This record gives sequence, structure tokens and C-alpha cells, in this order.
Amino acid sequence: MIIRQLKIGFMENFTYVVGCEKTKHAMVIDPGRDVDRILAEAEKEGLNITLIVNTHGHGDHTAGNAALKKRTGAKVVIHAEDAKGAPEADVLLNEEKTLKLGDLTFEVIHTPGHTPGGICLHAEGNLFTGDTLFVGDSGRTDLAGGHRPTLGGSIRKLTAVGDDTVVWPGHDYGPTPTSTLHWEKRNNVNAVEYGFYEEGA
Repeated sequence: MIIRQLKIGFMENFTYVVGCEKTKHAMVIDPGRDVDRILAEAEKEGLNITLIVNTHGHGDHTAGNAALKKRTGAKVVIHAEDAKGAPEADVLLNEEKTLKLGDLTFEVIHTPGHTPGGICLHAEGNLFTGDTLFVGDSGRTDLAGGHRPTLGGSIRKLTAVGDDTVVWPGHDYGPTPTSTLHWEKRNNVNAVEYGFYEEGA
């Protein structure tokens, strides 16, 4: 799997260009407004963008949807509960399923709490968490549609995918740009409150 993490926008957003090494098909997760930079990164890796996936419907995660769709013909995917945030969407998810990208299969995990339609993507030991889980923290729940206990339940669900799983968050808000679920269980400031804390080094 090819993963390129791009920091785009004034809110320290991460956009991801994720590709299949064999087929060179790629998805862009949460495209920021700087579509030229996203396309340049894909071209550098020889990737053909076929999917655009939004982890939720907030504007800082959907800002590049329309321009990127126009320039690539890629289909835009978002959960139906957050559809208002992506009027250009082609695929509205109503249940947890899988997304195919070349030879890669991504598990779609519904993770409401930050927004009703929040999702995370899991494949080959990598977890793209949007604003559900940050490095050392979690998404805010004081915006419309947010609910703190629900977010806690969503994060507990995520921790079941394996301690060695790499966390790729939606913002660069932590001490490092990525972490692991092992690290989050021991260091995340919400681990005790949300019930996923584990003692140990």
C-alpha cells in the first residue's frame, strides 16, 4: 500500500493519497482545497485517482471534493448521515461495508460521535480515523451532531482492530503525525473516560 500524508489548510488538516502498488489505483481521503498539490503527489507516484472518500461532512475535509472530482472523474463517497456536507457525492454509505481499490480492500467502520456519519477506513494494518481519533486526543463533540458518549463507543470499537495498527488522523494535532492503537490505549487523554485505557509501557 502506498500512503502519502499531506498537510493542507490552516487547520492542520491531513489529506491522504492512498494507492494500490500493483494496479496504481488510488483514493484521496479528505481532500483539502489545494487540489494541485494532491494531483502532483499522485502523479509523482504514478497513481490514478479513482475514489474520493470523506471521513465526515465538515468543510475542511470536503473542500477539494468538487475540483478533484472534475479533474479526475473519481467517485465521491461519504456516509449518508453526513450527505449534506458533500452534495457532489456519488456513493452514500448506509451501512458498514468494504471499499475496493485495485487489489486493496478497505473495511468501512461507522464511527459516529464527532458527526453522525463519521467513518474510518481500515486496511493492511492502517487505520484512517478522520476526526474520530487524533494522536493523543479525539474529535470535538460540541458541534452540531456531536455526542461525546457515542464518540467514546466508536473509539472503543476501533481499538479492536489490533494494537499494531497505525493511526492516520485527520489533523496534525498531536506530538507526532501518526501513532498506533497500542500507543493510544496508554497515552490518549480520553482513554480512561472512553474506556479503552490499558496499563503498560
